[in-house]
Amino acid sequence: MVDKGHPGHTLKHCIKFAIPYLLYIKIVIDLDTHTHVMNKAIVRLLQDWGVNPESMYWLYWCFVVLALAIIIYLVNLLCNRGLIPLVRKLRQGTRSKWDDILLNDEVLKDISRLFPPIIITLLLPLAFSDGNLVLEFLLKVNSIYMIVVVSKLLCSFLNSLYNLSNNHDKLKSHPLKGIYQMLKIVVICVALIIIVSILINRNPEYILTALGASAAVLMLVFKDMIMGLVAGVQLSANDMLRPGDWISMPKYGADGDVIEVTLTTVKVQNWDKTIVTVPPYALVNDSFQNWRGMFDHGGRRVKRSINIDMNTVRFCTKEEMEAYRKQPWMEGFEETGNEEVNLYIFRHYVDHYLRHHPKVNPEMTLLVRQLQPSAQGLPVELYFFSADTGWINYENIQAEVFEHVLAVLHTFGLKVFQAPAGTDLYRINTPPCPPSPPIS
Repeated sequence: MVDKGHPGHTLKHCIKFAIPYLLYIKIVIDLDTHTHVMNKAIVRLLQDWGVNPESMYWLYWCFVVLALAIIIYLVNLLCNRGLIPLVRKLRQGTRSKWDDILLNDEVLKDISRLFPPIIITLLLPLAFSDGNLVLEFLLKVNSIYMIVVVSKLLCSFLNSLYNLSNNHDKLKSHPLKGIYQMLKIVVICVALIIIVSILINRNPEYILTALGASAAVLMLVFKDMIMGLVAGVQLSANDMLRPGDWISMPKYGADGDVIEVTLTTVKVQNWDKTIVTVPPYALVNDSFQNWRGMFDHGGRRVKRSINIDMNTVRFCTKEEMEAYRKQPWMEGFEETGNEEVNLYIFRHYVDHYLRHHPKVNPEMTLLVRQLQPSAQGLPVELYFFSADTGWINYENIQAEVFEHVLAVLHTFGLKVFQAPAGTDLYRINTPPCPPSPPIS
């Protein structure tokens, strides 16, 4: 068992803790020695050139600045002519696309801009002695420049991530632009706090404490951004809205496709090509209609009715029933056992016509039903879904179906109710016109 009070043990303990401090002192001494030696070498070189001692000070500074400029130029040349083309070749040699997006030319240029300030940070202490005001000033300027470059690099990287998410099948449908914008704002704010702390020689915690005291004012200033960020997260998490969705929001005059979802606005391009901007939080707080489900299910609803003149609803004769039974559309017709009504047979015909129409989706709801009679007749509603969800094709399908229904209505002894017009009253006392010749 080792005695803790033994002198050898105490000596080992002191040496163990003294080694790191000795190494630190050696590094500092070596750095100061190299700095002193370099300064002497530059002064000796200027003396060998025959420089006047009175001009030695200014020439020394010019020599240092010129040397730093040459080094920075060579580093930039090496990055632009060597590093960036090499990474570009490696990027093009891979089959994946994510590296082409993440390591684009803008990101590579921002990375190359980091090397000069790093070189300056390493070389400036070698050219100046400790405690030099010029050295402190140059280091401050260099640090600020490095922070600006790093923040620019982070913003470029976030842009690359946004472009990468837009090329992803699952992520491109989510409104992520607002989130990336908020992250860029956070990066810029952090960079500004660090820059201010460098200028005033204070710890960044001091500035954060001051900002915390004025949090209420900051929340009022950035209210729209904060609410937009929260609304964007809710829209994305609940899958309420995607770029490209057709939405209707009459309160804001929006009825069209969503073209962009940002931190503070949602841009909707109406069908007349006008653009409406809606706050993201309004989409969360207020109700809006999203037509995405219609396109996903492959059917667009048609819900229209025809008013039948109730005076034309009657029982069918035996001759009519015999003629109807010979028709192929009577397949599946369930007779009541009594006299059949012409409207009942008409509804069966329309149902058969819709189910066998090539432009009607038979897998979705299909109804031919009666509604409440009114003074304008007996409404017969056609409820079905078109197989094509495109607006123009949808209107053509709807018109085609109802044109056929109106044309075939009289074959069942039915008429459409229509309020009498002036021409109808005129025909009461006017003999009928002879039929027009057929069109050749």
